[in-house]
Amino acid sequence: MAATRARRRIWLRRGVVLGIAAIILLWLGGFLSFAAQLPRQATAQPRVADAIVVLTGGTGRLQIGLQLLAAGRGEQLLISGVDPGTTAAELQAGQSFGADKFGCCVELGHRARDTRGNAIETALWMERHGYRSLHLVTASYHMPRSLLLFERAMPTVTLWANPVFPKHVKLADWWYFPGTMKLLAIEYSKYLISLLSVRLIGPEW
Repeated sequence: MAATRARRRIWLRRGVVLGIAAIILLWLGGFLSFAAQLPRQATAQPRVADAIVVLTGGTGRLQIGLQLLAAGRGEQLLISGVDPGTTAAELQAGQSFGADKFGCCVELGHRARDTRGNAIETALWMERHGYRSLHLVTASYHMPRSLLLFERAMPTVTLWANPVFPKHVKLADWWYFPGTMKLLAIEYSKYLISLLSVRLIGPEW
């Protein structure tokens, strides 16, 4: 009996180790695919959409959004996830291009605190204005999770990705840069959590 219990414990430990190893290998394979498929270049000729949304949280995003707005690629621009203490005048003052658009065509969203919140805030804004197509502006590494959550929040809206490429994120040779590698690993893990949430919760938030 004692020998049988010992063998069972050994097999259980081996099973646990093999299970953990399998999970790690699956995560690693998915991560490598995720990193390889991230956008590496900006959209050459963005289409005309009803609106534009910029997700706060990174450099260069608002600048790209304003460029799209000035080029007539959307009627209005929503900046989603703005800190409640930040005003339009403060954001306008920091822009060297497209600052004149703040008076007519830029709205600030102060409610979102994360990407899911961005999607909900934008969906409500789109519905209020009756818009059916949207340019989504966020960092390249953040785009897969953003598209996943935005498509879920507004399944009937046409989305076009407009990735931004922060200088500190080295996508070309990310494996040489520990900071970029860590950032991508965290973002991939967040993407998996969001994907699991979408699959488990279903079509409604």
